[in-house]
Amino acid sequence: MSEPASLAGDGAPPTPAVAERVFGPALHLAERYVGHLAADGVVRGLIGPREVPRLWERHVLNSAAVAEAVPQRARVVDVGSGAGLPGIPLGLARPDVVLTLVEPMARRVEFLDQTLGELNTLAGPGGLPWRVVRGRAEERSVVTAVGVVDVVTARAVAPLPRLVGWCRGLMRPGAQLIALVGARALEELPRMRPELEAAGMRDIHPRAVGADLGGAATTVVVMTRGAR
Repeated sequence: MSEPASLAGDGAPPTPAVAERVFGPALHLAERYVGHLAADGVVRGLIGPREVPRLWERHVLNSAAVAEAVPQRARVVDVGSGAGLPGIPLGLARPDVVLTLVEPMARRVEFLDQTLGELNTLAGPGGLPWRVVRGRAEERSVVTAVGVVDVVTARAVAPLPRLVGWCRGLMRPGAQLIALVGARALEELPRMRPELEAAGMRDIHPRAVGADLGGAATTVVVMTRGAR
């Protein structure tokens, strides 16, 4: 039985041509995810109604751009995942990664569980190597459940020094934190660098990603946990 021409669903914005290049064989999964954001995500208050027309550019492709900064076959945890951003678009763009979404709020976890359940079914045999863990990144139960990872991602979760404090328990020496931040955080990065270094982070720098994605291009802050 063939799938409908578009899996995005009623009310979802049309799929931009660049999405096929970004998501490849997983495009139908990305479209279904956008459909969930446009419908259930709005109903649950995870996405504002005014964001629906720009879901692809501002949220999904913008999040997928992070894939450029993630090493091959990395174990990735998306902290404060909310509606699954940037984790789900990153995982769809990079099927080689193993993804865990960490979120403390019950209604968001329910949305993530339902969305991942459907995407797993659509993905076919083997599904997707993803899971959802409810809790806060700094909680011992979450650290135990997730295990040590190679990359932590976060999107507008907290100021960088606070974010580092929450996530250090998940990061082995050499692991990276990749944070999608706003313009103000980028401006303040030089001032925050000594505090971040005191917390054990090294090689702290901004990195432009998604340059070929037009308006979805963005800048992330990348840092590495030191040996101590």
